Amino acid sequence: MLITLEGIEGSGKTTQIAHMAGYLREWGRDVVLTREPGGTLLGRQIRAVLLDPENSGMHPVTELLLYAADRAQHVRELIAPMLAAGKTVICDRFCDATTVYQGFARGLEMPLIRQLNEVALGGLLPDVTFLLDLPPKEGLRRAWAQISSGSRPAAETRFESETLVFHEKVRAGYLSLARAFPDRFVVVDASADPEAVKKRILSHLEKIVHTGNPPVPAGH
Repeated sequence: MLITLEGIEGSGKTTQIAHMAGYLREWGRDVVLTREPGGTLLGRQIRAVLLDPENSGMHPVTELLLYAADRAQHVRELIAPMLAAGKTVICDRFCDATTVYQGFARGLEMPLIRQLNEVALGGLLPDVTFLLDLPPKEGLRRAWAQISSGSRPAAETRFESETLVFHEKVRAGYLSLARAFPDRFVVVDASADPEAVKKRILSHLEKIVHTGNPPVPAGH
């Protein structure tokens, strides 16, 4: 099973992924944690280019192609083999992030993004996607606080440096996808206390554990 987490910067994905992995392992699941970009050796090199704030002049098409290259390698080198081996893969960001960041926010043509995603994914799609949703202003406040404290790398702040309007488009894009694919998305209010966020996510994971199928999202 492939589980993905999506959300704007500062939404708490890293914290919640650790809780998810621990919970599933308690129930005997063999869990693999990964992320995009950067889930492979090649991907980590691509990540360094994509997130470096020095690359603020990167063209949106260049950005899109780099994400597609990272995903193509990630799927074939890590995700698909792990799924074939019966493991549960949890990924911090995946194909939906490209649709939202490069499509809704950058304004690139959706047919192009869909085509590149199809090539990169090779037919693979997430079984369930948790969207950690919160206002961009709060997400950016959290993200920059983490950067200032050193718990988030300052060398990976290209997207945190984007305008508030950009991040509002990202959020709107995610919510649009959640409405379009309600059977796959679970929208979680990430502005709530982290413990409350954890409980909501784990309640859905419990359904997965006991039924073997992705849960039907209950919405906000």
